[in-house]
Amino acid sequence: MSAPLRIGNRDARRLWLWTNGLSGTPVGPVDVMGMIRALGFVQIDTIRNVTRAHHHILWSRNQNYREKMLWPLLRQREIFEHFTHDASLIPMDVLPMWQRQFRRLGERAARHGWYQSGLGQEQISSIRARIAAEGALSTHAFETKAESREMWARPPHKKALDQMWYSGELATCHRENFVKFYDLGERVFPAHLREGPGEAESALWLCDAALDRLSVGTIGEVQRFWEAMDAGEAKGWAEARRPVPVEVQGADGAWRAAWGAPDIEARLAAAPGATTRLRILNPFDPAIRDRVRVERLFGFAYRNEMFVPKEKRLWGYYVYPLLEGDRFVGRCELKADRAAGWLRVTGFWPERGVKWGPARVEKLEAELVRFARLAGIREIHWDVARPGEGMVAPRP
Repeated sequence: MSAPLRIGNRDARRLWLWTNGLSGTPVGPVDVMGMIRALGFVQIDTIRNVTRAHHHILWSRNQNYREKMLWPLLRQREIFEHFTHDASLIPMDVLPMWQRQFRRLGERAARHGWYQSGLGQEQISSIRARIAAEGALSTHAFETKAESREMWARPPHKKALDQMWYSGELATCHRENFVKFYDLGERVFPAHLREGPGEAESALWLCDAALDRLSVGTIGEVQRFWEAMDAGEAKGWAEARRPVPVEVQGADGAWRAAWGAPDIEARLAAAPGATTRLRILNPFDPAIRDRVRVERLFGFAYRNEMFVPKEKRLWGYYVYPLLEGDRFVGRCELKADRAAGWLRVTGFWPERGVKWGPARVEKLEAELVRFARLAGIREIHWDVARPGEGMVAPRP
């Protein structure tokens, strides 16, 4: 066997940003489906800080994107909504290979206490019967009450709806003001895509598709991409496919073994250097979703602290990484009131060793203006000192 292909750190970062659609200047005609297919899926999230995560992720790749462009694709059956590592929008042409995920998650939901509704089979059947008779319904069409007042408590009908949704018996028909409407899976999923190959073949396909969207990855990273298989299946894929062995240099200088896509050398030759534009990335952006990977490649330690108690946060509630070229240069916390038309910078932290001179500050302020425009906001205020004006020191 030939020696593994060695990929130095700068090349690894260049390749990763290109693979994620973050190399070029984010302008030009908007191809929303093209972006979703290239990424594999787009995570959706309920929190609307400035804009919701799914909109921000797409906007980061083309800043001509607008929020109204996404949801028609769900109604048009170009995409479907289901669960990868979290709720996500997935290209409809993945559906045949996703039948195994409906089975896996449906069985898990049937066993897991979180999804146990406490409703009898007759009551669950009546929920399905209402949807069959009346058409798509949201959770607001049902009236059962949660047993507790805790933040995460859900009413029994919501648990029953989710259990049927995980199994594919129900599907997201559309969303209105982000409220999910459930319909029968057979009425949402095109008939010719509802049958797929066997479990093993689907797993191989999903692993191939994962590596294609990673360019380079370990078996664990391939497995976690879709969260649709176990470790044994991912290991079996590597044994069956024998992807290209590579060694990747981390930001710390260490070399680590991984696997490369079949055309990895062509990708390395084709991937351009990253634009020098400064970007505000979403905490759920796929480029930083794997926190271990992003720290290994970029030396950037990031964690999402939305659900961390305030007194235990290192940074803040909704903190955006700042990417310039092929390195992370800082992070900022933003808050917005779209109705009032303002966006506020409530926290800013430079990365260690990064100087924030006038040119870099100007780049950040230009990106803030562009980001605010996506949300229909015109006023931008700094509640903390701008970089270079009594700058906040980086935290450990």
